[in-house]
Amino acid sequence: MDLGITGKTALVCASSRGLGRGCATALAREGARVVINGRDAARLDQTAREIREATGAEVIAIAADVGTAEGRAALLDAAGAVDILVNNNGGPPPADFRALGRDDLIAGLEANMLTPIALVQAVIDGMVERRFGRIVNITSASVKMPLPGLDLSSGARIGLTGFLAGVARQVAVSNVTINNLLPGSFDTDRITALDARLAANAGSTAEAMREKREGAIPARRLGTPEEFGAACAFLCSAQAGYITGQSLLLDGGAFPGVM
Repeated sequence: MDLGITGKTALVCASSRGLGRGCATALAREGARVVINGRDAARLDQTAREIREATGAEVIAIAADVGTAEGRAALLDAAGAVDILVNNNGGPPPADFRALGRDDLIAGLEANMLTPIALVQAVIDGMVERRFGRIVNITSASVKMPLPGLDLSSGARIGLTGFLAGVARQVAVSNVTINNLLPGSFDTDRITALDARLAANAGSTAEAMREKREGAIPARRLGTPEEFGAACAFLCSAQAGYITGQSLLLDGGAFPGVM
């Protein structure tokens, strides 16, 4: 299927690795011009080279912290007119809610709610004017099923989801969509680090923790960044113009709900 995004400009935040990279690669394969982002310049440049070699697409690498006004300005300046925005950012580390001070709370909101809103504000009027726009926010399965220790991450991402739910309805008439992808357990560095931390606390091994994690998923495996990227690319496609204000859960069936 031709997704109809050849020549479109896609800005993918936090995309030097993991799910962000999966999205950037999938969009590049579909012919989009992709601006990728990360704070580690060496890793980012390597990612850009590998995506170019794999897809033949134009890939622009901007080393910057998307959580800062300066970083966002650098990304937007490099991208120009943004047709596709993929909001992504690392979440706060696991913590007991009792241990979270005001500064911790503000930092979590900045990273996972206020930063993506600022980027949406910056690009949406241009999308409306051109009558094409696709915004995808990478949030978390914890939006539907809160997880112990991730209260701040869940709360900030739920706030983002609620804030943009109304915005999605305002701009749908202009062929601009806003949707959310909710990842469960995916085979990324973040999950590897989390399992290592859990193993250390439990006096176990990371391998045992991974086996336990996979055993709790009906699919009996972790997801891959490639399949996550494919879902993102479809939501960014011309064919997805009638899908907006939705939260798509990708978790191998782990959420035990009907809807």
